[in-house]
Amino acid sequence: MSRRPDPGRKPELLAQILEYLLDKPLASLTFRAVATALGVSTYTLVYQFGTRAELVSDIVGAISDRQSDIEERLITSPGTLDAYYENLEISWRWTLDPRNRQLQRLEFEASMLEALDPDLHNFSRALYGTWLRVGRDSLESFGLSSHDAEIEARIMVDAFYGLQYDLVVNNDAVAATAAFERLVEHHRERVEALAIQPA
Repeated sequence: MSRRPDPGRKPELLAQILEYLLDKPLASLTFRAVATALGVSTYTLVYQFGTRAELVSDIVGAISDRQSDIEERLITSPGTLDAYYENLEISWRWTLDPRNRQLQRLEFEASMLEALDPDLHNFSRALYGTWLRVGRDSLESFGLSSHDAEIEARIMVDAFYGLQYDLVVNNDAVAATAAFERLVEHHRERVEALAIQPA
């Protein structure tokens, strides 16, 4: 009689693997190295995750899922400009946390793997699409045309990702935060101007 898998084991291992990767490149991932670090057998990892590609896919999915709380807050927050910009500030403060910064680094690395092999998974593209949709819908609710909302949302999402990249690469939270604050200031000026234009 075959052993029934423990449904809690895979998420537990995945959380431990994410912790293991916080100071390591995703490209260096091997079952043997992870098994040694976690004190489990390679068989356990193969049993739970299958192939290395499947393990990487699960890791990328877990990295992307980490922002689900932020996404939920953006979707359910009051539909006001003040709430919209407060959520951007909260998202930036989340990024400043050293652990989250390492997860962001892993996400960037995973995005490049996804770009090279788009059939492997689409977590990064899906996450980008979610941020774009949430931003666009919020801006439309403030009175921007769908065209302007799409452009402004893309500017904000792309600039936010760029500042996260700056933070990961240069590790200068003060400079990146100053740039973020200027970005938000100019973004709000444009949004308020576009929102009051006659239809």
